[in-house]
Amino acid sequence: MPRDTQPNEQISRRGFVKSASATAAIVGASASLANQPASARAQGAGDRIRIGFIGPGGRGFGAHVKTLAKLKKEGANIDLTAVCEVYSTQSDKVTEYIKKETGTLAKQYVDYEDLLADPNVDAVCIGTPDHWHSTQAIAALNAGKHVYCEKPMTKTVQQAIDIVDTWKSSGKVMQVGVQSTSLPVWDKARELINDGTIGKVLQFQTEFYRNSDSGQWRYYQLTRDMSPKTIDWQRWLGTKEGLAEDRPFDRAVYRQWRRFFDFGAGMYTDLFVHRLTSMLKATGLRLPKRVVGGGGIFLEYDGREVPDVATVVADYGEGVQALISASMCNEDAAYPQLIRGHHGTLLFGNGEKFTGLDFQPERPQVTGIGSLQRYTKQRYEVGEVADTTYAHFKNWLDALEAGKPEHCNNTPDLGAAAVIAVILGARSYREGKVFFWDDENRKETDVDPGWSDQWIARSRARGPALHVPGWKAGDTGSTLKDPEWQSLEGPWIDGNDPAA
Repeated sequence: MPRDTQPNEQISRRGFVKSASATAAIVGASASLANQPASARAQGAGDRIRIGFIGPGGRGFGAHVKTLAKLKKEGANIDLTAVCEVYSTQSDKVTEYIKKETGTLAKQYVDYEDLLADPNVDAVCIGTPDHWHSTQAIAALNAGKHVYCEKPMTKTVQQAIDIVDTWKSSGKVMQVGVQSTSLPVWDKARELINDGTIGKVLQFQTEFYRNSDSGQWRYYQLTRDMSPKTIDWQRWLGTKEGLAEDRPFDRAVYRQWRRFFDFGAGMYTDLFVHRLTSMLKATGLRLPKRVVGGGGIFLEYDGREVPDVATVVADYGEGVQALISASMCNEDAAYPQLIRGHHGTLLFGNGEKFTGLDFQPERPQVTGIGSLQRYTKQRYEVGEVADTTYAHFKNWLDALEAGKPEHCNNTPDLGAAAVIAVILGARSYREGKVFFWDDENRKETDVDPGWSDQWIARSRARGPALHVPGWKAGDTGSTLKDPEWQSLEGPWIDGNDPAA
C-alpha cells in the first residue's frame, strides 16, 4: 500500500487463505491474447458482469468491494453477487455492505471452489494472503472466470510462470492489483524513452520508505472475536493444499501475516512489487537476468521474520540495472525515483501520486545537443489521477467490456516479471545466493552463466549498445566518440607500434 495511506485504511487482506523461453513467453503474452477471438475473452454485448469476492478482508473489502460498489452506483454494468470468506464476522459485514449499497444479497461461501462453481459469477476479485493467490487465480481462470488478483501475483517463481501460461490459454481478462500502473505518467515515460530522449537507458532506482513506532504491519488490529470459532484456520493456512504447514491458531499470524515468510516476504513482495511494476511498465523491461538481495532486521525485534531494511539489485539483459531499496524505520529521507540514461534522467520524486515527470538533460558537452541554455530541466504534465484504485478497477472493467485482455494496465506478464524479481531478491537475502534467470528452462539458477564475461566480450568487440523493448531511436545516446589519442591504442605485436 502507498506510504501515505493511514494505518486504519491498511487493514490486512484476509480470506483463505513450461515450454519455450520465459522471457519470450512473458513479453509476448499480451500480443498473443490480442489475436484471440473476442467471444473467447469477454461477456456478450450488454451482459452484466457478475462479480464474486474471494477473501474480502481489509484490502479486499476497503478497495475491491467498496470501489466496485461505487462503480456500480455510477452506472457500471456489474453486479456484486458472491462473497467467500473464512472469517464469519467479516463475511457478514461485507455481505451486509453489498446489500446496503447495491441492493443485491450476495451469496456467502467458505470454500472458494464452491464460489467458482457458481454460474452466477463471471469474474472474481482475489484479496487473500499471498500464499493463496496462485492457487485461486489459476482455478478461477480454468473455471472460465475473469480475475482481479491483488499483488503480489504469486508467492513463488514457478507460480508466476504457471499463471501466465494459464492466462494465455484461457483468453480471460486478468488484472494484477498494482494500482499505480494506471497512472498515465508511465506511458509518457515509455514514450520519451523509446524516442531516445534520455539516450541509452542505464539504470533506474525506486523506493518505498516507511516508519512506525509499533513495527510495520502490527497496526492491523487484533480482536478477541478472532478465534478458531469464527475463523476456519485450516482453510486459511491451506494445509490440505500444501500451501502452509499446520500451526496453532495465532491472531497475529492471521491478521499480520506479512511479518512471516510462510505467507509473504514483507517489504520485498508487499512494497517493492508496487514500485518495480511501474518502472518495468515505463521501461518495457520484463524478466531480470541477475538478482541479488540484502538487508536485515536491524530494529524491529517484535517477533517478525521479514527484514526492516532491504535492497534488491536486478540486472537486465538489455543492459539496465534496477535498484530497489527501503527501510521500514526511516521515512523522510527517501531517495527519489528516477530512470537514468546517457543523455539525461527522468525524475518522478517519491510516492506514486504523480501528475507528471521531469527530464533533466546531461550537459551539452556530452550529448552534443543544443547549447548550454538547453541544460535545463523540462516538465511534462500528464494530468492527475485522484484515486488510482478506482482507475485500476475501471480499467479492468473497460477491458472486460471490450473483450481485450491486453488492455489491462497490469496484465499477468507484467505482474510475473515484477514478482519474479522481488521473490528472487527475497530468496537471495535468505539463502545468501545470487540468482540468474535461465530462459531455456524458464527457471532461476544460482550457477553463474558468465554474466560479467559477456559484457567484457561485448566491450572488447566494440559491440553496439543494447536497448529496452520498443526502442525507436537507433544509435541516439548510445555511442561514444574516440578521443584523438585513442589512435595510439592497441597491443604491440613483435615490438611493432600499432600506431606506426
